Amino acid sequence: MNKLNVGIIGCGAIAMEKHLPALLKLSDKVEVKGFANRNEEKAKKAADSVGNDKKVYTNYKDMLQDPEIDVVHICTPNALHSSMTVEALEAGKHVMCEKPMAMNSQEAEEMVKAAERTGKKLTIAYQNRFRKDSLLLKQSCTNGDLGEIYVAKAHAIRRRGVPTWGVFLNKEMQGGGALIDIGTHALDLTLWLMNNYEVDSVTGVVHNKLRYENKANPFGPWDSDHFNVEESAFSFIKMKNGASIYLECSWALNSVDEREAMTTLSGTKGGAEMRRNTALGTNELIFNTEMYGNLVNTQLQNAAGISYISPVEETDADREMAQWIDAILEDKNPVVEPRQALVVTQILEAIYRSAELNDTIKF
Repeated sequence: MNKLNVGIIGCGAIAMEKHLPALLKLSDKVEVKGFANRNEEKAKKAADSVGNDKKVYTNYKDMLQDPEIDVVHICTPNALHSSMTVEALEAGKHVMCEKPMAMNSQEAEEMVKAAERTGKKLTIAYQNRFRKDSLLLKQSCTNGDLGEIYVAKAHAIRRRGVPTWGVFLNKEMQGGGALIDIGTHALDLTLWLMNNYEVDSVTGVVHNKLRYENKANPFGPWDSDHFNVEESAFSFIKMKNGASIYLECSWALNSVDEREAMTTLSGTKGGAEMRRNTALGTNELIFNTEMYGNLVNTQLQNAAGISYISPVEETDADREMAQWIDAILEDKNPVVEPRQALVVTQILEAIYRSAELNDTIKF
């Protein structure tokens, strides 16, 4: 097989602005064959944007039974991730599922087992691993430049950035708020860079404090009566080898230090810190170490595009999709492995549980 037929389930913004443009750039390896959405008009609009020969499904199960479809991309609300993924894998499809992996660890475990049982590829769409600064820092960590990384901070802070569209504020459909939405990116990135997935314990708190009318939110004011998920979450995560991770996450926090999907790493030989230069609109990666009896900082600027909608020629999503398709064609592991994403989900669930019980959760 040298060319794959891809079907996309869910035709919202993440599908149309991230997945589809990146897949279309891989025309020598991929053909986007069809679109599934309960709203037929939405599915037709997506299909028409690509060409008049594309298939439209109002029931995703029909796509899964289509022998022409090799790969499925699931871009639906969180509550549907696990069931759709398991069904797709069992129907013989490879699956890329949008983040977060699932609503809880049980659902995520079912996804992992289905992939292992069927032998089909499964990955989760953590595109921040594919930023240029992330890839450079991963190479540095792999080379041992920082030594043993024993302290880390996972940053996902917006001063104001509550998503007021879709079902983001609906706990039943999403499973949570800022933590499961953007905190998951910062946590995944930090664990991957540390290459440490052995968790000992988790202590967490969550907040839903900002219920008052707000006119400063760039996505528009939120309805406080239907804002039933957390806008902030904070956690202390202890790893089995004694390393620790502090996770800070918020859609709306009165802080001028805004950093989203970024990390700070401290090792025995040196450290590294991702920051956002708001004046320039760029990401910065700063390495710190000792040299000839002095403390030295090395700063790499313009290390990454802004996001998957960046105007740069190659986006994070382009790199993400390219490695995913190659993993299928070359029968190798994708960069984001299912069991890594499972640990992220387990930690998120433990943070919510810890906050509910006001206690530390032991793994």
